[in-house]
Amino acid sequence: MKALLFGASSICGYNLAINYPDLIPFIPPNKSPQNNWQQLELESTSWIRSIIAKYQPSHIIYCHAVCDVEQCETNPAWAQEINVAHIERMLNELPQSVRFIYMSSDHVFGADGSYTEDSLPCPISVYGKSRVAAETRVQENRNSLVIRFGLPIGPSINGRSGHLDWLKYRASQQLPMTIIEDESRSAVYTNALCRLIMDYAESEICGIRHIAAPAINRVDLAKYLQKSYNLKCAFKYETRAMQKCPHLGKIELMTLYSDALSNPFPTIFEAEK
Repeated sequence: MKALLFGASSICGYNLAINYPDLIPFIPPNKSPQNNWQQLELESTSWIRSIIAKYQPSHIIYCHAVCDVEQCETNPAWAQEINVAHIERMLNELPQSVRFIYMSSDHVFGADGSYTEDSLPCPISVYGKSRVAAETRVQENRNSLVIRFGLPIGPSINGRSGHLDWLKYRASQQLPMTIIEDESRSAVYTNALCRLIMDYAESEICGIRHIAAPAINRVDLAKYLQKSYNLKCAFKYETRAMQKCPHLGKIELMTLYSDALSNPFPTIFEAEK
């Protein structure tokens, strides 16, 4: 497998890059370079053509997206450009022989509930709607797979992003932390998540697959990570209704499938880091 990794600055992408050195990572131009990683230019069709011609990849693992819900609400056109138009340009130039793995999100759902791969999307935010639009375009390519996951728990490229590094950073700076008390999501450690992504990439499975795991309340998760990493945290609790942009409630990802790659993960409390 010769794979390009687009979006190596995301939590998922970064952990793939550091754990699988054979991947060829690319990061957005506004992110700090790491290990001389190349910069994405997905607004340019000629750049896309040149990269495909240069590397002749067998796979593209696509983790690139803007995931800040509030920023997407403020600037929906920008969210559409990054999260949808970039993918459209990429796929328009991609040979059908190249396998395309798209890392999506549980934000394609919104109402409280448990969801499988055949559940109808019901996003409540601009960000979630952009994910649904991107998934729709990806599925038009027959050699593609959409992978949806919830909260990835692991290190970040800047040491401040994602649930774990956000807690660690703010604890180190003695900063307060606001936790949404009526939010629950399927959470999984990034090491296990990345192993499964690579297994899916090397498989012939197409369509949509969920990274299934029990939904964990965000307060319980924060307290567990605080204890596990011996952090001194000053938690403040708020509800979804107190937030100025749409916020997920209880979203649990389940799966219809029973093959070897589809076994649900245990809770974070029981899983290996």
